[in-house]
Amino acid sequence: MPQLSAAATSLPANQIREITEQAWRTPGAIVLSIGEPGFPLPRHVLDAGIACLDRDETNYTPNAGLPALREAFAARFRERTGTGDAAATGEVSSSIGADRVYVVDGAQQGLHFAMSLLLAPGDEVLIPNPGYPTFTMTASLLHAVPVRYPLYPAHGFQPRISDLEELITDRTRVLVLNSPSNPLGAVFSADLTRELVDLARRHDLWIISDECYEAFTYDVPHVSPAVFDSDVPGVARVFTSLTLSKTYGLTGLRIGALICPPGLETVMNNAMEAIVSCVASTSQYAALAALTGPQDYVSHAGAHYRANRDAASAVLDTLNIPYLSAQGAFYLWADVSHASGGDVRAWTHRFLADSGVAVAPGTAFGSIGEGWVRIALCGSRQELLDGVSQLPARA
Repeated sequence: MPQLSAAATSLPANQIREITEQAWRTPGAIVLSIGEPGFPLPRHVLDAGIACLDRDETNYTPNAGLPALREAFAARFRERTGTGDAAATGEVSSSIGADRVYVVDGAQQGLHFAMSLLLAPGDEVLIPNPGYPTFTMTASLLHAVPVRYPLYPAHGFQPRISDLEELITDRTRVLVLNSPSNPLGAVFSADLTRELVDLARRHDLWIISDECYEAFTYDVPHVSPAVFDSDVPGVARVFTSLTLSKTYGLTGLRIGALICPPGLETVMNNAMEAIVSCVASTSQYAALAALTGPQDYVSHAGAHYRANRDAASAVLDTLNIPYLSAQGAFYLWADVSHASGGDVRAWTHRFLADSGVAVAPGTAFGSIGEGWVRIALCGSRQELLDGVSQLPARA
C-alpha cells in the first residue's frame, strides 16, 4: 500500500476536539471546552441565504468572492482599524479596498491559504505558545517548521521582542500574531503591535495576523498590525485573517476573509483556485447580509460575553483560582495546577467523568499551557456558573 505523507500521519490529535467529543457523548455534560456562540442567527442573515437558494444562485462565484461582499469586508476593516489608540498616530491605512480582500471558507482555510503562499518546505514560522493548535498543525502539514515563541504568565502572556529575536534564524519567514488571543483573551496594545511590525520589517518577515475575535474587546481597543504596515507593493507584509464565525455566530457557514498586501492579485487568484476555487454562494450572501444589515447581534453578544466573563471571574475568585483577566475574545484562562498533578490533559478527562463539566486543557495550545484550562464564556450564564463552580478550590 502506498504511504501517507509523514506530515499528515504525524499530526497530533486536537485536544480541544478530544475533550469536547467525549463531553458530547456524556449525557447532561456542561460543555465549556469549545467556542460555539449560543445565540440564534439573525433572521435577515438566514433569509439572505435562503433567498440565494430560492433564486437558484448556486453557480461558481469569482475566486476572490462576490464583489459586494469583498467591499463589505473592506469597509468593516477600514472602520474597525480606524478606531482606538492607533487612530491617533495617523498611520491608519485608508487604501485597503475590495481588491485586497479574498473571501475564504472560514478562518482556518484563510490560515492555510496564507501559509501556502508564504512557506516552502523547511521554512520556519513563529507561532505563539500558548496559541491556537491549528497554527502548528497547518504549518506542519505544509512541511514548514513551527517554532513556538513563549508567552509567559509572568509577563501577562504577552510576547516579548527579545524572546522573538532569539528565535529568528535565516530560515524564518513568517510571524503569526493573534490578538485578541484564543485561548488567552489577551489583547496587544498599540505600542506592542507597532513594535511587532517593526520587528518583522527589520528581519524581512511576513506577518499573519489572526483577528478572529476583533469584534470583542473589553475596555481596550483592538489594534490591527495592518495599521502600521506599508501600502507599497513589495514592502507591505501583513496578511489579516478575519472570520464571521465568532462575530455573527456563523460557525457552520464557514465564511471569512483574508486581507492581503497590495500587488498580489494574480498569485492570490491562482492559489485560491487550487485550494477551494470559491466559497459557497449561499454563505457569501448570508455574510453580506450580516456585514451590511443591523448589528444588534454583535452588540448583544459582546455584552453577554462581558457579563459572563465577570460572573465566571467572580466564581474563580471565591475558589481562589488564579486566572488571566480577559481583555478580549470569549474565554477565561484559569490556573488549575494545584489540582492537575502536572498532566492537565488527563485531568480534564477525569474532571469531566467526575463532574460532568468539560474544559479545554491548556496543553492543547502549547507546553506553557500545562496546568491551565480554557473556559468558553459564550453559552448560557447559568450553565457557565454551574460548570465553573465545580472546579476544585485552591487552598
